[in-house]
Amino acid sequence: MHSYDEPVYLISVVATMLDIHPQTLRQYEREGLVEPSRTQGRMRLYSQRDIDRMKLILRLTRQMGVNLAGVDIVLQLKEQIDQMQNEIDQLRDELSRVNRNGSVHVSKALVTKNAYDIIIFEE
Repeated sequence: MHSYDEPVYLISVVATMLDIHPQTLRQYEREGLVEPSRTQGRMRLYSQRDIDRMKLILRLTRQMGVNLAGVDIVLQLKEQIDQMQNEIDQLRDELSRVNRNGSVHVSKALVTKNAYDIIIFEE
């Protein structure tokens, strides 16, 4: 079994799996929607993550009528949401540790992330 991110699928296999023309996959790559790995011989290899991303692209274009420029925006927003969710999870973990310990370490008294600040004061 291969890992989720391991590039193992050739373009012809992916095209068959998704019932699309290989040229469509090349177009997605030109548009920057997917970035397959390359062998030393420059053959494209796709991971399961790439395939799932293309399934989302196909759902957006075929079922929802979104054009490729819109798909690009949707994918960028999805990545931002995923990053923010990871930050939220990390902050929740930190808060849980603080609540268990009953105090905040001095190095953690001020946490600054992008456009917002979280300040935790010891009582």
